[in-house]
Amino acid sequence: MGRNSSLTTLVATVLLVTMVGSAYSGNFFDEFDLTWGDHRGKIFNGGNMLSLSLDRVSGSGFKSKKEYLFGRIDMQLKLVAGNSAGTVTAYYLSSQGAAHDEIDFEFLGNETGKPYVLHTNVFALGKGNREQQFYLWFDPTKNFHTYSIVWRPQHIIFLVDNLPIRVFNNAEKLGVPFPKSQPMRIYSSLWNADDWATRGGLVKTDWSKAPFTAYYRGFKAAACTVSSGCDPKFKSSFGDGKLQVANELNAYGRRRLRWVQKYFMIYNYCSDLKRFPRGFPPECKRSRV
Repeated sequence: MGRNSSLTTLVATVLLVTMVGSAYSGNFFDEFDLTWGDHRGKIFNGGNMLSLSLDRVSGSGFKSKKEYLFGRIDMQLKLVAGNSAGTVTAYYLSSQGAAHDEIDFEFLGNETGKPYVLHTNVFALGKGNREQQFYLWFDPTKNFHTYSIVWRPQHIIFLVDNLPIRVFNNAEKLGVPFPKSQPMRIYSSLWNADDWATRGGLVKTDWSKAPFTAYYRGFKAAACTVSSGCDPKFKSSFGDGKLQVANELNAYGRRRLRWVQKYFMIYNYCSDLKRFPRGFPPECKRSRV
């Protein structure tokens, strides 16, 4: 795995972001509902922190009270420490129904001392199968790190600590569906998936280490919300024009994206010949931002 001595300076500007209006930092009591898992999900520290836990009986989860259509969503997570094999911490945007849209971060646990796998995927009209997976260049269980989704009509950008790791472009001209008309809520869950999560299910969850707990803080949204009068048909602005975002990657961001994909990407559906022996999906030919 590659390393770079300048990692501590990666907070330099990667995205060119211009806003009319301002992003807001949300209180978990105000912005989210704990949806399942009984007492295993908790909001504390005056609404500034949230935790999800998993034990042998159940996992837990939450969802946002608001629905969003385009913008930027940031969340800081500190993942399950120690032997997290078999566990999955999912953090994603999703609409509802069989033809739903979805933008995924999934963190696949591992044995102590072995790296998490960051799994990303994009669904449009109920169809996914657009996976890219990465190792991280830090231990995501030691400190909080920021995981962001920038969602525009033109593209979706996945970021870790403001470092772009993946871009999924709108390729509707090639007949590829793109999430652009269905508002989505923010969801997160911590659950047991030891039938597939760690080395394809070879490593099972060690329940003697339960409960497994992940922590959340630092939620921010610079996004259009349906409750504020968002029009699903807009192309270039958000709702009433109070919030406009221009978030193309600059030259530095494009270099960082190439660096991540060269040294830390461990799976890319766009290069999986076994899955696509007759040719890769058409969006795989559109890799530039």
